[in-house]
Order: sequence, then C-alpha cells, then structure tokens
Amino acid sequence: QVQLVETGGGLVQAGGSLRLSCAASESVFSFNDMGWFRQAPGKQRELVASITNGDNTDYADSVKGRFTISRDNAKNTVYLQMNSLKPEDTAVYYCSSVRITAMGASRSWGQGTQVTVSS
Repeated sequence: QVQLVETGGGLVQAGGSLRLSCAASESVFSFNDMGWFRQAPGKQRELVASITNGDNTDYADSVKGRFTISRDNAKNTVYLQMNSLKPEDTAVYYCSSVRITAMGASRSWGQGTQVTVSS
C-alpha cells in the first residue's frame, strides 16, 4: 500500500511563502499522476496542482502564477511551492497519487497538513 507523508504546513502571514513536501514510500516516477488537493472548512476538497510522470503540470485557476508543483524522483518526493499566499489559501492540503494498471486506476492519499494564512 502506498504511503504518502506531507510536511511543511504551518502559519504564515498573507504574502508569505511555504513549501509543502510529500514523501512517497515508492518511486514517484512510478505513479501516472501526483497532485495536491486542499479542503477548507465547510468546502469540498479541490485540486490545487498536479504533475504527471511526463512532467505535465496543471493548476487551479486560483493558484496559477503563485504555486509551483515539482517532483524529485531521487528523493521520492513531490513539492508544492506556495508564494504570495492569501487568507483564502487556508486549508488542509493533501498529497495524492494515481497509478493506472490493467486493473484500473487507484488513488492514494496522505494524512494532510494544515496551512493557515493570516491577514
């Protein structure tokens, strides 16, 4: 079973930066897709950014130009660099992996890390 462990969350003032890390128990290159999702209180979980094993990236409109997703295959880690943070970025951030096999697609989740942006 894939294990994903997120670190790097915390409290930051608006305009500040944080870098989230997601350490995987397996090679991140082995996943078809990895992503960061977030869930704010009372809201649905939403995709923030994703990266494929071909290094194609995708971002939510709300974070384009501010957040950057990247991957270090040697460290089995995916990062989310978050700049120019806003109070509305406050949420629990989850790392996710997707692996597609002949049996279908399987998604795994980390436990989440809290990001709080104060105004």
